[in-house]
Amino acid sequence: MSKRDYYDVLGVKKGAAADEIKKAYRSKAKELHPDRNADNPESEGQFKEVNEAYEVLKDAEKKAAYDRFGHAAFEGGMGGGGGRPGGFHPGQQGDFASAFSDVFDDLFGDFMGGGGRGGRQRAARGADLRYNLRVTLEEAFNGLQKTINVPTSVQCGSCSGSGAEGGAEPTTCPTCSGMGKVRAQQGFFTVERACPTCSGLGQIIKNPCTTCGGNGRLQKERALSVNIPAGVETGTRIRLAGEGEAGLRGGPPGDLYIFIEVSAHDIFQREGNNLFCRVPVSMTAAALGGDIEVPTIDGGRSRVKIPSGSQSGRQMRLRSKGMPGLRGGSAGDMFIELAVETPVNLTSRQKELLREFENLSEENNPESSTFFKSVKNFWDSMKG
Repeated sequence: MSKRDYYDVLGVKKGAAADEIKKAYRSKAKELHPDRNADNPESEGQFKEVNEAYEVLKDAEKKAAYDRFGHAAFEGGMGGGGGRPGGFHPGQQGDFASAFSDVFDDLFGDFMGGGGRGGRQRAARGADLRYNLRVTLEEAFNGLQKTINVPTSVQCGSCSGSGAEGGAEPTTCPTCSGMGKVRAQQGFFTVERACPTCSGLGQIIKNPCTTCGGNGRLQKERALSVNIPAGVETGTRIRLAGEGEAGLRGGPPGDLYIFIEVSAHDIFQREGNNLFCRVPVSMTAAALGGDIEVPTIDGGRSRVKIPSGSQSGRQMRLRSKGMPGLRGGSAGDMFIELAVETPVNLTSRQKELLREFENLSEENNPESSTFFKSVKNFWDSMKG
């Protein structure tokens, strides 16, 4: 029985580009894999046929020979450059595994923890660290320089991070030849795993450092000076590059991320860059009007004029008296909210004066008059 044309097997046109051939092969390999076609006894033969076609067409030299001579290019007896390019014999188990391995790497390489074939993890990067820092509202307003103590891994001084006694260089792993990975044939698959001897590092240490036990790093608490800019708020993240954990066996260090939390304040409430201050005023001060003195976040004082007849909830704005903008942004405002206070623990004389005032102030409470007029109309309508 004559062999099918390799291009027809993969379902591509003659002269197709390498990417198109690879894409077609991946699709066919998934579709015809025996594990997915247990009820089709012909699938194994078709699967091998697809792999044989891909093994030829993925290689530029083999593809050129096939385009010129067809299947005869690999059947011997042609002389010159026409016979079995690169010693290839279609259908051999090793070639089939090699062909499928390319796609296996492409599909599952990241899952297996590598970056495709030949990848290795010689010097692993250190882990990033998180540090939660609480500051007061005043500190967030002014900014500050603060020293923090961070428990972390630091490079071993005895071996300079190499993990070997005396700082000697690690040697190439004999099991994986420095690749960090080993392969095993399992049926139609070539499975790639991290090398069990070197744990994927590609190197081994014959004489581990006695100080760090071969890790190249030690657990230690470090004191770091951190600059907290003015205007930070809860959730602000500050990155200190290279201040995280030291890398394994001389690998680059990770980063340190400082997350800011601003404590609640007794006087001011913050919303973005704006500040709110609730100021209690007496009933008479709200009725008569006048000036009050209020604090500002910078430690200063501002005089605010209260209009006569002010009600609870009335707000007045002090421009640019809020929090500074982070990294040069515009400053927020400060809002004063009045809270009219009802007097308590009245003396007999005070009660007498208030009753007299009540009798004389029927026209001085427009909101009350409007409300109770609306209530009366509501009740009247219900009766109707």
